[in-house]
Amino acid sequence: MLLAIDCGNTNTVFSIWDGTRFLCTLRTSTHHARTADAYFTWYSTLVKHYGIEVDITDVIISSTVPRVVFNLRVFADRFFGCRPMVVGKPDCALPVDPRVDPGTNVGPDRLVNTAGAFDRHGGDLIVVDFGTATTFDVVASDGAYVGGVIAPGVNLSLEALHQAAAALPHVDVTKPERVIGTNTVACMQSGVFWGYVGLVNGISERIRDEYGAPMQVIGTGGLAPLFAQGGLLFDVIEDDLTMHGLTVIHAHNKMKG
Repeated sequence: MLLAIDCGNTNTVFSIWDGTRFLCTLRTSTHHARTADAYFTWYSTLVKHYGIEVDITDVIISSTVPRVVFNLRVFADRFFGCRPMVVGKPDCALPVDPRVDPGTNVGPDRLVNTAGAFDRHGGDLIVVDFGTATTFDVVASDGAYVGGVIAPGVNLSLEALHQAAAALPHVDVTKPERVIGTNTVACMQSGVFWGYVGLVNGISERIRDEYGAPMQVIGTGGLAPLFAQGGLLFDVIEDDLTMHGLTVIHAHNKMKG
């Protein structure tokens, strides 16, 4: 029984994998000062609420926030008696090593998305992940991560606009009825929604031209379904791509012993 943990800049997600399916997925805000005991109190309360009886034997962690990894390691050791795999560490092997500039540290979230996408869709992919940042990951024909693009995240852009311009309110991300806004909120919503549709389309097109081969575009992250309404941005939307990628990397390491 595997507990897969994905810690991002905004949210941390726990998913329990029984070898064939995810039994449940739990989400909390990321906080670097949260202790191992606090993680377990939150986790055990929700598992009990859902009526799930599990005996966790393995833990795998992907974290873009280095400061939380120590307490997550303690959490796994203290409450499940296991040493967790941590994506990006030397003792956690990847199915295919990334091919990037020497000395480059690729974010573990991007490595996990690459593994999950290749397992489900093969190679020659662009994975667009709507997180705190909007990232584009290029997956080669053999499953290697070979580079990508990092752009500001949707909510981050909205928050920056609200903070930098005193007259502009905070608005929710939604698809506006019209491109031309007739009030401030509608103008901002149109700029963010259609701006990011253009960003995804434009960057994906340039990646395809540079890559020189047909490529599928895989969308993931909480806002992917919303932006899919803006046109044919994605060939597939995967809501659990990161968690699936963690199970793929875990299985690869188990197979290698």
